[in-house]
Amino acid sequence: MYPFLRLAKEIVKFRGAPPLGAQDVHVSHHRIWPWDLDFMSELNNGRTLSIFDLGRIPFAMRSGLFRVLRKRRWGLTIAGSIVRYRRRLTNLQRIEMQSKMLGWDDRFIYIEQSMWTRDGTCANHGIFRAALVGEGRMVPTGDILREMGITDTSPALPDWVAALFAADDDRPWPPDRI
Repeated sequence: MYPFLRLAKEIVKFRGAPPLGAQDVHVSHHRIWPWDLDFMSELNNGRTLSIFDLGRIPFAMRSGLFRVLRKRRWGLTIAGSIVRYRRRLTNLQRIEMQSKMLGWDDRFIYIEQSMWTRDGTCANHGIFRAALVGEGRMVPTGDILREMGITDTSPALPDWVAALFAADDDRPWPPDRI
């Protein structure tokens, strides 16, 4: 089940936090609970994505994105993700999550997130391609940024990020049945 109570806690916790600029980092702290584990007693890969939500949503609140979503009645959707899992996270372990906007193009906003253990080791790292939708269509990124008051041009995406999503764009859709 989706961690709605944990998300509500994060929303309440950060509702009065200072606003973030386009390149600022949102830092949050989380615990791995028994219901987050798989049969190998480590953080389930699907739950990892849900826990990334617990950092990404307050980040969107602090950056002003959620204000725009409510005002315009737009929705936020993840249009692609690439996650690297490198260290086991186990029961009751505490982590620090960092969330940052990497940049944007005409269609998507790219968000970087990472989970760090107490000893400073990166356990998981993800890049998320987010889109806003309204009235059954994608909203151009320029419209979103204007509403947020961002007039800067996007920082250049790291080459490896651009290459990963360029490769994903070349993947046939829909896929062949297997």
